[in-house]
Order: sequence, then C-alpha cells, then structure tokens
Amino acid sequence: MTNEQSASRRGGILAMVAACCIWGLSGLYYRMLAEIPALEVLAHRTLWSAVFFAVVIAVQGRLGELRAMLAGRGVVVVALAALMISTNWFFFIWSVSNGHATEASLGYYIFPLVAVLLGRLVFGERLSRAQWLAVGLAATAVALLTWGLGAAPWISLVLAFSFGFYGLIKKQMSAGPVISVTGEVLVLVPIALVVIMLSGSEQGAGLARLRAVGTEAGLSWGTLALLIGAGPLTAMPLILFSTAARRVPMATVGLVQYLNPTLQFLVAMLIFAEPVSQWHGVAFPMIWAALAIYTLASLGRDRAERRLARQSSTEAVLPQNRRNEGSAKP
Repeated sequence: MTNEQSASRRGGILAMVAACCIWGLSGLYYRMLAEIPALEVLAHRTLWSAVFFAVVIAVQGRLGELRAMLAGRGVVVVALAALMISTNWFFFIWSVSNGHATEASLGYYIFPLVAVLLGRLVFGERLSRAQWLAVGLAATAVALLTWGLGAAPWISLVLAFSFGFYGLIKKQMSAGPVISVTGEVLVLVPIALVVIMLSGSEQGAGLARLRAVGTEAGLSWGTLALLIGAGPLTAMPLILFSTAARRVPMATVGLVQYLNPTLQFLVAMLIFAEPVSQWHGVAFPMIWAALAIYTLASLGRDRAERRLARQSSTEAVLPQNRRNEGSAKP
C-alpha cells in the first residue's frame, strides 16, 4: 500500500468514526426538541434536509443525476425508500423524546442481523452455520425480552426492519447515497409542508407558530434553529459515510458501525438515566454475542474470498508467463 493509499484509508476511517459518532449522539440533539411533536420534528428534518442536500448537489453540478433518478418508474422506488427511512426517523425521534432510547439502540444492534436474514429470504444469499447461529441467538434474545416484559420490543423491531427494508430497496438504485437520499427527502417535502402547516400545539397551528417566531404564540428562536439544524445533522454524517465507504474495506465499515448503537445505549443509560430491566440485562449481552459471532464469521469469509481471488489471479498469470517464455525460445 502506497503512502497516498494509506492516508486515504486513514481519512476514510476517521470519516466513518465521525459519521457514527454523530448518529450515536444525535439522541442528545433530538431530546432538546422533546416538547415538539415527533411528527412535526420529522417534517422539519425532512424539509431542511432537502434544502441542504439540494444545495450540496447543485454546488457539485449533479442536479442532472437527480432528475434522471426521479424520471419514470424510478420515482416509485425512491418513494418506497422514502417511506422506509421516514418511518425509521420518526420512531427514532419519538423513542428519544419519550424515554425509549434504550429500545432504539437495541433496534440498531439488531439491524445487521435482520439485514442478513432479509438477504437470505429475498436474494437467496447463503449463510454459514455461524451466521445462522448469530441470527438464532438474536431471535432468542428478542423472544426472551418479549416474554420477560410481557410485550414485544416493537420500537426496536420497527427500527431494525424499516432500516433493513430500506437497505433492500436501496440495492435496486444505481444512484449514489447522497443523490438517492436527496431524491427521497424531496419526494417527502410536500407531505412535510402539509404537516408543518397543520401541526401545532395549544398556541395554534404550525404555520402560524412559524410566522410568530420569538413570541409567546410561536416557536422560540432557539427551537426554530434546532429544527433547521436537523437538516445538516441528517446530511453531514451521510456525506461522511459515503466518503468513507469508498476508501475503507467493507469489513471495517461493518465493525465501526457498531459504534452508533453503542453510543445510543450509553447516552440512554448514563445521560437520560433510562431504567434497564433485568430482561434487558439478559437480551443485550445475547445480541452483543450474536454480533460478535456474525462479525467474526463475516471477517473469516471475507479473508477466504480475498485469498481465493489472489490465488485465482496468480494461477491466471502463471500460464501467461509460461506462454511468453515459450514464445521467446529460438
């Protein structure tokens, strides 16, 4: 590896860590908006994300790519992806605002295993015994938690499966992550505007509150700034992630992503002081063990595939060298 490649990889890892830290700590940000209904926060997040992303791709001169993605039937795929990611965002915002951040972190721990299971069911991807063991262990943890609490951890499951189906839909898109997410939030902007106009509180409708910013009848300037800031907060980690994914091996990407739910869990437990039941104390270690098994199995398979690829390339070069040697003989 050259010095330039090494520097690029280091930069990619730093970008990945930064993205996961922003995601993992974002609960602190949305907790400051707890007095605003989650649906209204989601609407503002969607609107200001669209504005931020549109400016970014306009500066990059990529508006043509956006138009091409939204042309014809492509808009249907984008709309389905938008439905999944908005569902995920809504339940995350709601869980943080209503004392369920622990369950949100559990959902993002479960997600990689849900993605593996969906890949098997939808695309017929083969799983090793270790990967099946990891999926089974995670399912057992959810079953124990359901039995212990007397109800399924619906928030965790909705977050995990909405993000899993979002990933499946994204596999059908040829556009890069920044372009595709821009299309998704743009599709949602009309709905977001309606929600903002109709939503409100005792002080009145949302649009009236926006017009009356800074008065008793409207939002405070600080709250409005936080709502607008949700746009860059959504966009920046995604841009960092897409930059990192091009520079860092996928195995590293997968490992570093566990930083996100880990930070969410620590914030929920140490800062939000959410209670952790004995059943959570059983389920979380089981999920962590499942992720460790899955990660080790994936790393082993990745190394084996790279070794096989190197062996194949070496075997392809040797016959060519022999032919060259033969043709060089007098």
